[in-house]
Amino acid sequence: MRKRATVLCGAAVVVAGTFTAVPADAAAPRTVPTTQTAHAAKLTWKKCGTADHPTLQCASLKVPLDHTNPHGRQITLALSRVPHTAKKYQGPLLVNPGGPGGSGLTFAGFIASGLPKAVAAQYDVIGFDPRGVGASKPALDCKPGYFNPVRPDSVPSTTAIERANLKRVKSFAAACGRKYASVLPYIDTISAVRDMDAIRRALGAQRINYFGYSYGTYLGAVYAKLFPHQVRRLVLDSIVDPTGVWYDDNLAQDYAFNDRHRALMAWIAKYDATYKLGTDPERIEAKWYAMRAALAKKPAGGKVGASELEDTFVPGGYYNGYWPYLAEAFAAYVNKKDADPLVEAYENFGAVDASGDNGYSIYTSVQCRDASWPRDWRQWQKDNWAVYEKAPFMTWSNAWYNAPCAFWPTQSLKPVNVANGKLPPALLFQATNDAATPYEGGVTVHRLLAGSSLVVEQGGGNHGITLSGNKCLDKYLAAYLTDGKVPRGGWEADAVCKALPDPKPLTSKAASTSSRGAALHGLLGFRG
Repeated sequence: MRKRATVLCGAAVVVAGTFTAVPADAAAPRTVPTTQTAHAAKLTWKKCGTADHPTLQCASLKVPLDHTNPHGRQITLALSRVPHTAKKYQGPLLVNPGGPGGSGLTFAGFIASGLPKAVAAQYDVIGFDPRGVGASKPALDCKPGYFNPVRPDSVPSTTAIERANLKRVKSFAAACGRKYASVLPYIDTISAVRDMDAIRRALGAQRINYFGYSYGTYLGAVYAKLFPHQVRRLVLDSIVDPTGVWYDDNLAQDYAFNDRHRALMAWIAKYDATYKLGTDPERIEAKWYAMRAALAKKPAGGKVGASELEDTFVPGGYYNGYWPYLAEAFAAYVNKKDADPLVEAYENFGAVDASGDNGYSIYTSVQCRDASWPRDWRQWQKDNWAVYEKAPFMTWSNAWYNAPCAFWPTQSLKPVNVANGKLPPALLFQATNDAATPYEGGVTVHRLLAGSSLVVEQGGGNHGITLSGNKCLDKYLAAYLTDGKVPRGGWEADAVCKALPDPKPLTSKAASTSSRGAALHGLLGFRG
């Protein structure tokens, strides 16, 4: 699971715009309701535009809580749409930001505004809040304020700390069971996928186009497995390894996030003139862990203890645009004994609000239901201590984040084998140093989806890489959505793009973040 993407280091960078034409039904006509769609619910779209996305429209759709009992209890899905404006109409493009637990309503506007105007104009870009999320009803919130500071130290260095954390995660699982006993058995990826097909039918579409990030790649791959003939085009960005769902995937994340944290330390070392934390990344890392130890004893501002510090720095593993802000807070605490920037960074990047409570409730509900997790806590101890020895940055934080699954009140399903030979060509995007969905996931799905093409961002470490400033990647995306063309060539990757440069310190005249990249990360689902 720890293999990094060194196989690509000698690969030539493929020039964007060099394609082999492999059309994925490029001339898709406007769809006509079939027998299957004739009885589908009709959607009533109303204006719900924002300053950033003025043409956004909203609707709601009732679907069965249990799709095997279509006339039983109904729940409501919240939908959004940016309607097509071009004469050439290529159908609905469903989009999902991941999570599980990420809201997709605003995401439709982000995607529509990020694509070239001529491309976006050919699609109805459809966002949706998956069941239990955001504006969909019911929206789950198992235990409001679950992440309120100051929490126990994530590293269970004493029996008392371990017991405190165990009590906490058990209470969360129990609260979910009490509040949502009738709902939890139906909060899972397969149920969400069946909701997506209900959306397709309500739209009157014979087939859909789909674009998903992070967990949204698993959602899309499972949809394609269950409904292969309803897929017209499929774009997956930052790809979940479907063979590790979900326990093994989380352990793999720990190694990758540790690497990204060390990349941040090396970046800080490069700018010693600004941060004055030294030029040796290992010594800077030691200062970070010393800061963590100090905060475990005396939380900054009564808010930022050791666990909250991890919450604050984990987003830097998702998106390097946060590095200058994290580095400034780190330097102020170490060099000036000033904790205010650290508290501010926590409030900006780490603190969890009500929508975050909802997101986490869905995250746990889906992951705990989707696949089996060890029910014996001794297995968690053994595995996480072994990983911690090599990758201490996020291991125990991640373990406790997922630990409610050891005590979850519903039985687990079996993961879906997404291997598929019935699809039109799919287009996959993956960064070599992605921490949330390590590189191997992209390679695995490329192998499992026959006829797919993989575009790799060489040296990239951000999670979610298209529509965030890399023109090379975006040209492949635009070509595919325009006429179904995908790149072909290479052994492991069909095309390779260079990563964008890392940011500069905030004191530099150069921009420290890509506004598109920051906006994308702000929309990507809970914990990827």
